[in-house]
Amino acid sequence: MVHDPSSQPRLSPTSDTEDMTMLLAPRLAHFAGVARTEHVTRAAQELQVPQSTLSRAMARLEQDLGVDLFARHGRTVSLTPAGRTFLTHVERALTEIERAADEVRADADPTSGKVAFGFLHTMGAETVPALIQAFRLDHPRVRFSLVQTYGEAMLEKLRAGELDLCLTSPVPDAPDLVARRLDEQKLRLVVPVDHRLATRRRIRLAEAAEEAFVTLEPGYGLRRITDDLCKEAGFKPRVAFEGEEAETLRGLVAAGLGVALLPPPAFPRPGVVELTVTAPRAAREIGVAWLDGRPDTPPVAAFKRFLLSRRGSLLP
Repeated sequence: MVHDPSSQPRLSPTSDTEDMTMLLAPRLAHFAGVARTEHVTRAAQELQVPQSTLSRAMARLEQDLGVDLFARHGRTVSLTPAGRTFLTHVERALTEIERAADEVRADADPTSGKVAFGFLHTMGAETVPALIQAFRLDHPRVRFSLVQTYGEAMLEKLRAGELDLCLTSPVPDAPDLVARRLDEQKLRLVVPVDHRLATRRRIRLAEAAEEAFVTLEPGYGLRRITDDLCKEAGFKPRVAFEGEEAETLRGLVAAGLGVALLPPPAFPRPGVVELTVTAPRAAREIGVAWLDGRPDTPPVAAFKRFLLSRRGSLLP
């Protein structure tokens, strides 16, 4: 079979890799079947397609590539040098496709699939381990891919398809997301143990208006809540240090570098005193969020139901 290059449609030099992939992908398994059997009839039987369909597909594949992949010998065929080169890469591609199919099927398995779950740093020590432990009592083989980060980053990962669900605060209100309030966590004003307010048990936030604050960086939900609560108390916090993790902020408070509004610690921290804020009401809502309209795999659906069943009892 000889091709006249002048009579064949060729891809434009400006065609990109994606165009070629879309053009070739449906025919790759058929090509590999013919190459393996070196017989179009037998390949058609194995692939369960009409022989005429397979013959036309191979002819079109050669036409699209602009090279001869097979030498015809009656009912049999053999690979040309170009065909052997192409087969090497096609087999690799088909192997990767098979691996990808196996992986997504495994991730969606009802009993042993995977949940990509994001959560706030402050929930990593106790809340999330306890949740997963309780969930796995009934789903012992479900796997988790855990991402611990701040709220805005988690929502970006949800939208990018990197997360199935996330625990975050504040509870997001966005048209492309579904969010459900699960619980509420009180915030405390944390002061150094030798601070002038350290002997108090309760405090109005306005009493700390002149203090230096240590806070999370902008973009963190707790930073936004801190700014809003201070504004409600009648002042703008004077920020001395910004960090990325609540326990680091507690360390800065213990070192006398400022005060902070923080959720309760997983374990008592020496060097600080935690005061109940009586006004304004200092608390943050914790909720679960997911991308609207995205279908759930069975393990994701099961974990979502479990989280929603924990409304009001999420936090230890």
